[in-house]
Formats: sequence, structure tokens, C-alpha cells
Amino acid sequence: MLEVAYPVETPEQLHISFNGSLCIDSLDDVWKNLVSKLNSLHPSRVLVDAQNISACDGAGIALLLDLKRHQEQHNAAYEIKGLRKDYTKLLEMVGDVRLHEPAEKKECCKQAIEDIGRCGYFCFRDWSEQMAFLGKFCVILLRLLRKPLTIRWKTVFFIAERAGANAVGITCLLGFLIGLILAFQSAIPMMRFGAQVFVADLVAVTLFRELGALITALVLASRSGSAFAAEIGTMKINEELDAMKTMGIDPISFLVVPRVLAAMFVTPILAVFNIILGIVGAWLVMLSLGFSTLTFVNQVRNAVTLTDLTGGLVKTFIFGCLVAGIGCLRGLQTTSGATAVGEAATRAVVSSIIAVVLADGIFAILFYYMGL
Repeated sequence: MLEVAYPVETPEQLHISFNGSLCIDSLDDVWKNLVSKLNSLHPSRVLVDAQNISACDGAGIALLLDLKRHQEQHNAAYEIKGLRKDYTKLLEMVGDVRLHEPAEKKECCKQAIEDIGRCGYFCFRDWSEQMAFLGKFCVILLRLLRKPLTIRWKTVFFIAERAGANAVGITCLLGFLIGLILAFQSAIPMMRFGAQVFVADLVAVTLFRELGALITALVLASRSGSAFAAEIGTMKINEELDAMKTMGIDPISFLVVPRVLAAMFVTPILAVFNIILGIVGAWLVMLSLGFSTLTFVNQVRNAVTLTDLTGGLVKTFIFGCLVAGIGCLRGLQTTSGATAVGEAATRAVVSSIIAVVLADGIFAILFYYMGL
């Protein structure tokens, strides 16, 4: 039990006498009453008589500090007498710890400017790290290509199987559905002009030049890019990368180069599967609209050229390099912590998608001015 007495209670001085246990289970009402008295009296001096305190925990120390804080804020005196040595030592250990009031909200305009500046700084730093990684990777890759036997080809083929062969199913399924959806959606406006036969042309050109490579890259980013980031990130947390450096092994040549080469090899193959299944989906829609297989084949042959296929496959090499490289970079950037690997995988997917879309836009501009 805790008893509180106020022998002196005037605006000049407030004398507080505690008797009993100054612990958390007895402070709720006492604390509120004390704060109320301080706010109503605003005493010039507060004297706390603590000689009859039988027990005191952290909550009791916090109460004594809160009384001191209140007096300091009002430039008033504060004194404690009779406190036991062990409690005095605890009070000194806590020292300058204060119960801070919630910070005032910043002005919306100032907060927005700070957020924009912070975002710009992080984007610039991340861009600098990506450029440094790209330069180092290119130097190491050129050095390894001068001696091809030094590349870990077994690892390249193993990763190519895992990232490529195991992804054929989902790539084909997406290609088939994309071709089916494009054909059905294109048939509706074409019907108004009696030009449903050109649905085959539209779907074929879109798949060969654009969507085949783009959908494949997005699948690779969400499936393999995140896996690369998680693998390398886990190795970094387990200090395996530090062990490699200690043994004189460069993590980029040992881990990054095989993954990038594997992704560059398998992305065009996956894109071809995606395009073929997309054409099959469009063919089924054309059959349902009453067109023959021969008509569909002739329309596709007249609409698509070897340049369209070549342009689409050239993009896949760049897309594969971007996805694998960014995934590995995010893995190397993994910090410590329980959520670090998950954050690295998420950043890898988001960054890869943004990079692929930007690269696709650059290719679209180049092909336009080149007349392709």
C-alpha cells in the first residue's frame, strides 16, 4: 500500500510525503493526483520526503523523474530527501532520462520537401551502387571470357535448368492465355469494321515484337530474380561471402557471372515458347470465329517478318541480363535481420520490373527511329 500526504500545500511550496510501496500497482491514481496538484498550484518549490518508502521499482523512479521534469519546465525548485542509497543509485543511473512529450507535427509542406529529398538521395545512392556493380561485373566478365574454361559452366547449366527448363510450364501457360485474351479482346472492335481476319495479324505482331519478350522477362523476374536475391542474401547473412573473400574467391565471378549467363541463355528460349503458345491461343479463337487454319497461317506469315522475331529475341538477352544482375545485386546488398532476405527478394522483383520496362521503352524508341 502507498499513502501520500501533503504537509505543506501552497503556491510557494508543495511538500509531498510518501509512505509505503512506490511501485507500479499503486501509482495510477497517485500519479494523476500529483500531476493535477502541480498543474493547479504551480509551486515554486517541491520537496519530496522519501524516507518512509519501503519499496520502489522503475515506475516509482519514473514518477520522481516526472515531478523533476515538471519543475524544470517551470523553472522551479525540486528536492528529494531521505531516499535510500540503492534507490538513489537507481535514480542516478536513469539520470537525464526524461518523459518527452510527443513531438509536434511538422508542417505538411516541409514534410513533403523532406520526403522528396530523402527519396531522391536514396534513388541516387542506389543508382550509384548499380553503376558501380555494372562496371565491376563487365570487367570481370570480359576477363573470364578471355579464358572461357575458367567459367563454372556446370553451375551455369544447372542454374539454366532451374531457371529455364523448370519455368517452361508457367511461361507456356501465360503465353497461351495472353494470346487467347488478346484475340478475343481484339475481335470485338474489329467486328465493327468487318475486319476480324486481321485479329491474327494484330496478335502475331504484338507477341513477336513486344509481349513475348516482356511477359517472359516478368516471369523470370518474379521467379528467378527473387530466388537469386534470396540465395545470395542468405549466404551473406550466414557470412559465406566473407569466407569466400577470405579464401581469395570473388563473389561476383563465383556467384553472379554464372547466374547472369544462365539467364541470358534461357530467356530467348522461354520467349519462343511464350510466342508459340500465344499464337496457338489466337488460332483457337480464330477457329471459333469461323476462320480456317490456312487463313490464320497466311495472315500470320504476311504480318510477321524475321526482323520482328529477331528484334524481340534481341531484347530478351538484355532483359535476362538485367533481371539476373539486379537479383544478384540485391542479394549482395542484403543487410542483417530477420526480414532482410525477404526485403532483398522484394526489391529484386520491383527493381527488375522497372528496369525491364525502361529498357523496353528504350528499345521501342530505337526501333522506331531505325525503321524496324
